[in-house]
Amino acid sequence: MNLKYLALIWLTLLVGCEKLEQPASPPRPALVMVVGAKAAANAMVLVGEIRPRYESSQGFRIDGKIIERKVDVGARVNKGQVIAQLDATDTRLSTAAALADVRAAESGYALAAAELERQRQLFAKKFISASALDSREAELKTASARLAQAKAQAKVSGNQTQYTNLTAGRDGVVTMIRAEPGQVVEAGEAVVKIADTKETEVVVAVPESRMAEVKLNAPVIVKLWADRQKTYSGVVREISPSADSATRAFNVRVTINDADEAVKLGMTAGVKFNQQDERQTEEFLVPTTALTVINGKKLVWVIDANNKAQPREVIAGQFREDGVLIASGLQAGEKIAIAGVHTLIKDQQVKPVVETAP
Repeated sequence: MNLKYLALIWLTLLVGCEKLEQPASPPRPALVMVVGAKAAANAMVLVGEIRPRYESSQGFRIDGKIIERKVDVGARVNKGQVIAQLDATDTRLSTAAALADVRAAESGYALAAAELERQRQLFAKKFISASALDSREAELKTASARLAQAKAQAKVSGNQTQYTNLTAGRDGVVTMIRAEPGQVVEAGEAVVKIADTKETEVVVAVPESRMAEVKLNAPVIVKLWADRQKTYSGVVREISPSADSATRAFNVRVTINDADEAVKLGMTAGVKFNQQDERQTEEFLVPTTALTVINGKKLVWVIDANNKAQPREVIAGQFREDGVLIASGLQAGEKIAIAGVHTLIKDQQVKPVVETAP
Protein backbone atom coordinates (compact mmCIF):
# COMPACT_ATOMS: atom_id res chain seq x y z
CA MET A 1 0.00 0.00 0.00
CA ASN A 2 2.80 2.37 0.89
CA LEU A 3 4.69 1.48 -2.28
CA LYS A 4 1.69 2.28 -4.45
CA TYR A 5 1.23 5.58 -2.67
CA LEU A 6 4.89 6.52 -3.12
CA ALA A 7 4.81 5.58 -6.81
CA LEU A 8 1.78 7.76 -7.34
CA ILE A 9 3.49 10.73 -5.69
CA TRP A 10 6.66 10.19 -7.77
CA LEU A 11 4.67 10.05 -10.99
CA THR A 12 2.85 13.28 -10.07
CA LEU A 13 6.15 15.03 -9.41
CA LEU A 14 7.58 13.91 -12.75
CA VAL A 15 4.57 15.21 -14.65
CA GLY A 16 4.65 18.54 -12.80
CA CYS A 17 8.33 19.02 -13.55
CA GLU A 18 7.92 18.70 -17.29
CA LYS A 19 8.41 22.04 -19.06
CA LEU A 20 5.75 23.17 -21.46
CA GLU A 21 7.11 23.67 -24.95
CA GLN A 22 7.35 27.40 -25.76
CA PRO A 23 5.86 28.54 -29.09
CA ALA A 24 8.44 29.73 -31.62
CA SER A 25 8.75 33.55 -31.86
CA PRO A 26 7.98 35.06 -35.27
CA PRO A 27 10.93 36.31 -37.39
CA ARG A 28 12.03 39.84 -36.65
CA PRO A 29 11.63 42.33 -39.53
CA ALA A 30 15.00 43.69 -40.69
CA LEU A 31 15.69 46.51 -43.14
CA VAL A 32 18.18 45.18 -45.68
CA MET A 33 19.76 46.17 -48.98
CA VAL A 34 21.15 44.14 -51.83
CA VAL A 35 24.83 44.80 -52.44
CA GLY A 36 25.02 46.26 -55.92
CA ALA A 37 27.72 47.04 -58.45
CA LYS A 38 31.10 48.50 -57.67
CA ALA A 39 31.02 52.06 -56.36
CA ALA A 40 31.85 55.04 -58.55
CA ALA A 41 35.29 56.44 -57.85
CA ASN A 42 35.43 59.52 -55.63
CA ALA A 43 31.76 60.41 -56.12
CA MET A 44 30.85 63.45 -53.98
CA VAL A 45 27.33 63.96 -52.67
CA LEU A 46 26.42 67.21 -50.92
CA VAL A 47 23.15 68.43 -49.45
CA GLY A 48 21.70 71.81 -50.38
CA GLU A 49 18.54 73.89 -50.51
CA ILE A 50 16.19 74.54 -53.44
CA ARG A 51 16.17 78.25 -54.27
CA PRO A 52 14.97 80.38 -57.17
CA ARG A 53 17.54 81.70 -59.59
CA TYR A 54 15.81 85.10 -59.63
CA GLU A 55 14.20 86.62 -56.53
CA SER A 56 13.58 90.35 -56.25
CA SER A 57 12.60 92.60 -53.35
CA GLN A 58 10.11 95.33 -54.27
CA GLY A 59 8.84 98.46 -52.57
CA PHE A 60 6.90 101.63 -53.30
CA ARG A 61 8.67 104.43 -55.12
CA ILE A 62 7.09 107.08 -52.87
CA ASP A 63 6.29 107.47 -49.18
CA GLY A 64 2.77 106.81 -48.04
CA LYS A 65 0.21 104.91 -46.02
CA ILE A 66 -0.91 101.48 -47.22
CA ILE A 67 -4.68 101.22 -47.58
CA GLU A 68 -5.00 97.81 -49.26
CA ARG A 69 -3.06 94.56 -49.77
CA LYS A 70 -4.26 92.28 -52.55
CA VAL A 71 -2.06 89.16 -52.23
CA ASP A 72 -0.74 86.79 -49.57
CA VAL A 73 2.47 84.81 -49.21
CA GLY A 74 2.43 81.89 -51.65
CA ALA A 75 0.19 83.63 -54.18
CA ARG A 76 1.19 83.40 -57.83
CA VAL A 77 1.32 86.79 -59.54
CA ASN A 78 1.77 88.02 -63.10
CA LYS A 79 3.95 90.90 -64.20
CA GLY A 80 2.06 94.18 -63.74
CA GLN A 81 -0.44 92.77 -61.23
CA VAL A 82 -1.27 95.15 -58.35
CA ILE A 83 0.06 93.84 -55.02
CA ALA A 84 -0.71 96.75 -52.64
CA GLN A 85 -1.95 100.36 -52.75
CA LEU A 86 -1.10 103.59 -50.97
CA ASP A 87 -3.47 106.41 -50.05
CA ALA A 88 -3.48 108.56 -53.20
CA THR A 89 -5.29 111.64 -51.79
CA ASP A 90 -2.21 113.88 -51.65
CA THR A 91 -0.85 112.75 -55.01
CA ARG A 92 -4.20 113.44 -56.67
CA LEU A 93 -4.22 116.98 -55.22
CA SER A 94 -0.67 117.53 -56.46
CA THR A 95 -1.70 116.34 -59.91
CA ALA A 96 -4.69 118.69 -59.94
CA ALA A 97 -2.47 121.62 -58.96
CA ALA A 98 0.03 120.71 -61.66
CA LEU A 99 -2.72 120.58 -64.31
CA ALA A 100 -3.93 124.01 -63.20
CA ASP A 101 -0.39 125.35 -63.65
CA VAL A 102 -0.40 123.90 -67.16
CA ARG A 103 -3.61 125.70 -68.05
CA ALA A 104 -2.24 128.98 -66.67
CA ALA A 105 0.97 128.53 -68.65
CA GLU A 106 -1.02 127.81 -71.80
CA SER A 107 -2.99 131.03 -71.32
CA GLY A 108 0.22 133.00 -70.79
CA TYR A 109 1.74 131.48 -73.92
CA ALA A 110 -1.36 132.27 -75.99
CA LEU A 111 -1.33 135.89 -74.78
CA ALA A 112 2.39 136.27 -75.53
CA ALA A 113 1.90 134.81 -79.02
CA ALA A 114 -1.00 137.18 -79.79
CA GLU A 115 0.91 140.18 -78.47
CA LEU A 116 3.92 139.29 -80.60
CA GLU A 117 1.76 139.07 -83.71
CA ARG A 118 0.35 142.59 -83.09
CA GLN A 119 3.84 143.95 -82.51
CA ARG A 120 5.02 142.46 -85.77
CA GLN A 121 2.22 144.23 -87.63
CA LEU A 122 3.12 147.54 -85.97
CA PHE A 123 6.78 146.99 -86.73
CA ALA A 124 5.96 146.39 -90.40
CA LYS A 125 4.28 149.82 -90.46
CA LYS A 126 7.28 151.39 -88.74
CA PHE A 127 5.21 152.31 -85.67
CA ILE A 128 7.57 150.59 -83.16
CA SER A 129 11.24 149.97 -82.96
CA ALA A 130 13.04 146.69 -83.48
CA SER A 131 13.95 146.69 -79.80
CA ALA A 132 10.27 146.63 -78.80
CA LEU A 133 9.67 143.68 -81.15
CA ASP A 134 12.63 141.81 -79.72
CA SER A 135 11.21 142.26 -76.23
CA ARG A 136 7.89 140.67 -77.27
CA GLU A 137 9.70 137.77 -78.91
CA ALA A 138 11.64 137.18 -75.66
CA GLU A 139 8.37 137.17 -73.69
CA LEU A 140 6.98 134.51 -76.04
CA LYS A 141 10.04 132.30 -75.51
CA THR A 142 9.70 132.72 -71.75
CA ALA A 143 6.02 131.77 -71.90
CA SER A 144 6.90 128.71 -73.99
CA ALA A 145 9.52 127.59 -71.45
CA ARG A 146 7.05 128.05 -68.58
CA LEU A 147 4.49 125.95 -70.43
CA ALA A 148 7.02 123.15 -71.01
CA GLN A 149 8.00 123.29 -67.35
CA ALA A 150 4.37 123.08 -66.19
CA LYS A 151 3.69 120.11 -68.48
CA ALA A 152 6.76 118.27 -67.19
CA GLN A 153 5.74 118.90 -63.59
CA ALA A 154 2.23 117.67 -64.36
CA LYS A 155 3.69 114.48 -65.83
CA VAL A 156 5.79 113.94 -62.70
CA SER A 157 2.71 114.44 -60.53
CA GLY A 158 0.79 111.97 -62.70
CA ASN A 159 3.56 109.41 -62.26
CA GLN A 160 3.44 109.93 -58.50
CA THR A 161 -0.22 108.96 -58.56
CA GLN A 162 0.60 105.78 -60.47
CA TYR A 163 3.34 104.97 -57.96
CA THR A 164 0.69 104.55 -55.28
CA ASN A 165 0.11 101.10 -56.83
CA LEU A 166 2.83 98.50 -56.16
CA THR A 167 2.87 96.11 -59.12
CA ALA A 168 4.70 92.84 -59.65
CA GLY A 169 7.92 93.24 -61.58
CA ARG A 170 7.87 89.63 -62.92
CA ASP A 171 5.79 86.49 -63.06
CA GLY A 172 6.35 84.36 -59.98
CA VAL A 173 5.28 83.52 -56.46
CA VAL A 174 5.21 85.79 -53.41
CA THR A 175 7.74 84.50 -50.86
CA MET A 176 7.61 87.40 -48.38
CA ILE A 177 5.28 90.32 -47.75
CA ARG A 178 5.38 93.06 -45.11
CA ALA A 179 2.52 95.30 -46.18
CA GLU A 180 -0.54 95.71 -44.00
CA PRO A 181 -3.34 98.32 -44.25
CA GLY A 182 -2.52 101.30 -42.05
CA GLN A 183 1.24 100.78 -42.29
CA VAL A 184 3.30 103.83 -43.29
CA VAL A 185 6.24 102.98 -45.53
CA GLU A 186 9.14 104.91 -46.97
CA ALA A 187 10.19 105.03 -50.60
CA GLY A 188 12.33 102.02 -51.47
CA GLU A 189 11.46 100.03 -48.34
CA ALA A 190 11.15 96.33 -49.26
CA VAL A 191 7.60 95.14 -48.62
CA VAL A 192 7.40 92.09 -50.88
CA LYS A 193 9.64 89.43 -52.44
CA ILE A 194 8.75 87.69 -55.68
CA ALA A 195 10.57 84.55 -56.79
CA ASP A 196 10.66 83.34 -60.39
CA THR A 197 9.70 79.65 -60.27
CA LYS A 198 10.57 78.98 -63.90
CA GLU A 199 14.24 78.46 -63.02
CA THR A 200 15.14 76.67 -59.79
CA GLU A 201 18.56 75.87 -58.38
CA VAL A 202 20.21 73.95 -55.57
CA VAL A 203 22.67 75.92 -53.46
CA VAL A 204 25.30 73.70 -51.83
CA ALA A 205 28.35 74.49 -49.71
CA VAL A 206 31.45 72.70 -51.02
CA PRO A 207 34.36 72.19 -48.59
CA GLU A 208 37.56 73.89 -49.69
CA SER A 209 39.33 70.52 -49.67
CA ARG A 210 37.09 69.27 -52.49
CA MET A 211 36.77 72.37 -54.64
CA ALA A 212 39.08 70.83 -57.24
CA GLU A 213 36.31 68.30 -58.01
CA VAL A 214 33.75 70.97 -58.95
CA LYS A 215 33.84 72.30 -62.50
CA LEU A 216 31.71 74.99 -64.11
CA ASN A 217 29.03 73.58 -66.47
CA ALA A 218 29.73 70.04 -65.20
CA PRO A 219 26.70 67.67 -65.20
CA VAL A 220 25.34 66.50 -61.85
CA ILE A 221 22.46 64.40 -60.48
CA VAL A 222 19.92 65.91 -58.06
CA LYS A 223 17.65 63.97 -55.68
CA LEU A 224 15.01 65.44 -53.40
CA TRP A 225 14.87 64.18 -49.86
CA ALA A 226 11.09 64.15 -50.21
CA ASP A 227 11.38 61.54 -53.00
CA ARG A 228 14.67 59.64 -52.98
CA GLN A 229 13.63 57.42 -55.89
CA LYS A 230 13.35 60.18 -58.50
CA THR A 231 16.40 61.86 -60.00
CA TYR A 232 16.82 65.15 -61.85
CA SER A 233 19.60 66.27 -64.16
CA GLY A 234 21.48 69.43 -63.34
CA VAL A 235 24.49 71.50 -64.27
CA VAL A 236 26.89 73.61 -62.23
CA ARG A 237 25.98 77.19 -63.14
CA GLU A 238 27.93 79.30 -60.67
CA ILE A 239 30.89 78.81 -58.33
CA SER A 240 31.50 81.45 -55.67
CA PRO A 241 34.93 83.06 -56.11
CA SER A 242 35.46 83.29 -52.34
CA ALA A 243 34.73 81.08 -49.32
CA ASP A 244 32.15 81.96 -46.70
CA SER A 245 33.90 83.65 -43.77
CA ALA A 246 32.00 81.54 -41.21
CA THR A 247 31.97 78.06 -42.78
CA ARG A 248 35.08 78.33 -45.00
CA ALA A 249 33.04 76.61 -47.72
CA PHE A 250 32.29 77.78 -51.26
CA ASN A 251 28.69 78.28 -52.35
CA VAL A 252 27.92 76.49 -55.61
CA ARG A 253 24.68 76.96 -57.55
CA VAL A 254 23.35 74.02 -59.56
CA THR A 255 20.59 74.58 -62.11
CA ILE A 256 17.93 71.83 -62.27
CA ASN A 257 17.26 71.23 -65.95
CA ASP A 258 14.06 69.17 -65.68
CA ALA A 259 12.39 70.53 -62.53
CA ASP A 260 8.69 69.71 -62.15
CA GLU A 261 5.88 70.54 -59.73
CA ALA A 262 7.45 68.32 -57.06
CA VAL A 263 10.44 70.68 -56.81
CA LYS A 264 9.41 73.36 -54.32
CA LEU A 265 11.38 76.27 -52.92
CA GLY A 266 13.10 75.58 -49.61
CA MET A 267 13.21 71.80 -50.05
CA THR A 268 16.32 69.80 -49.20
CA ALA A 269 18.13 68.11 -52.09
CA GLY A 270 21.24 66.03 -52.56
CA VAL A 271 23.64 66.81 -55.41
CA LYS A 272 25.94 64.10 -56.76
CA PHE A 273 29.02 65.47 -58.50
CA ASN A 274 31.70 63.83 -60.67
CA GLN A 275 29.31 62.35 -63.22
CA GLN A 276 32.02 62.78 -65.82
CA ASP A 277 34.22 60.23 -64.01
CA GLU A 278 33.06 56.76 -65.06
CA ARG A 279 35.91 54.86 -63.37
CA GLN A 280 34.84 52.13 -60.96
CA THR A 281 36.62 51.14 -57.76
CA GLU A 282 36.96 47.62 -56.39
CA GLU A 283 34.80 48.62 -53.42
CA PHE A 284 31.10 48.39 -52.56
CA LEU A 285 29.23 51.41 -51.23
CA VAL A 286 26.97 50.68 -48.23
CA PRO A 287 25.25 52.96 -45.69
CA THR A 288 27.32 53.77 -42.63
CA THR A 289 24.49 52.30 -40.51
CA ALA A 290 25.31 48.84 -41.93
CA LEU A 291 28.79 48.83 -40.38
CA THR A 292 29.36 47.89 -36.76
CA VAL A 293 32.39 47.16 -34.58
CA ILE A 294 32.51 44.10 -32.27
CA ASN A 295 35.64 43.28 -30.28
CA GLY A 296 37.64 45.69 -32.43
CA LYS A 297 36.53 44.05 -35.68
CA LYS A 298 34.48 45.81 -38.34
CA LEU A 299 31.47 43.70 -39.26
CA VAL A 300 28.37 43.72 -41.40
CA TRP A 301 25.42 41.39 -40.91
CA VAL A 302 24.77 39.25 -43.99
CA ILE A 303 21.31 37.72 -44.38
CA ASP A 304 21.81 34.21 -45.78
CA ALA A 305 19.55 32.13 -48.03
CA ASN A 306 17.59 30.93 -44.98
CA ASN A 307 16.98 34.52 -43.84
CA LYS A 308 19.32 34.16 -40.89
CA ALA A 309 21.68 36.92 -39.75
CA GLN A 310 25.38 36.04 -40.02
CA PRO A 311 28.16 38.42 -38.90
CA ARG A 312 30.97 38.87 -41.39
CA GLU A 313 34.23 40.70 -40.93
CA VAL A 314 34.98 43.25 -43.64
CA ILE A 315 37.66 45.77 -44.49
CA ALA A 316 36.24 49.28 -44.59
CA GLY A 317 37.66 51.92 -46.87
CA GLN A 318 36.86 55.60 -47.27
CA PHE A 319 33.92 57.14 -45.41
CA ARG A 320 31.99 59.45 -47.74
CA GLU A 321 28.98 61.71 -47.49
CA ASP A 322 26.76 59.01 -49.02
CA GLY A 323 28.10 55.98 -47.11
CA VAL A 324 31.21 53.88 -46.52
CA LEU A 325 33.25 51.87 -49.04
CA ILE A 326 33.80 48.17 -48.26
CA ALA A 327 37.10 47.01 -49.75
CA SER A 328 36.63 43.28 -49.11
CA GLY A 329 34.30 40.83 -47.43
CA LEU A 330 31.20 41.31 -49.56
CA GLN A 331 29.95 40.01 -52.89
CA ALA A 332 27.51 41.60 -55.30
CA GLY A 333 23.97 40.29 -54.81
CA GLU A 334 24.29 39.56 -51.09
CA LYS A 335 21.76 41.01 -48.66
CA ILE A 336 23.00 42.95 -45.65
CA ALA A 337 21.17 44.58 -42.74
CA ILE A 338 21.33 48.38 -42.75
CA ALA A 339 19.38 49.28 -39.59
CA GLY A 340 19.46 48.05 -36.00
CA VAL A 341 22.63 46.00 -36.55
CA HIS A 342 23.68 46.41 -32.90
CA THR A 343 20.74 44.27 -31.74
CA LEU A 344 21.24 41.30 -34.09
CA ILE A 345 22.63 37.98 -32.94
CA LYS A 346 24.20 35.12 -34.90
CA ASP A 347 21.70 32.78 -36.65
CA GLN A 348 18.79 35.05 -35.72
CA GLN A 349 15.79 34.46 -37.99
CA VAL A 350 14.71 37.70 -39.69
CA LYS A 351 12.13 38.85 -42.17
CA PRO A 352 14.02 40.94 -44.79
CA VAL A 353 12.54 44.25 -45.88
CA VAL A 354 14.57 45.29 -48.92
CA GLU A 355 15.55 48.92 -49.52
CA THR A 356 17.15 50.20 -52.70
CA ALA A 357 20.91 50.50 -52.53
CA PRO A 358 22.33 54.05 -52.35
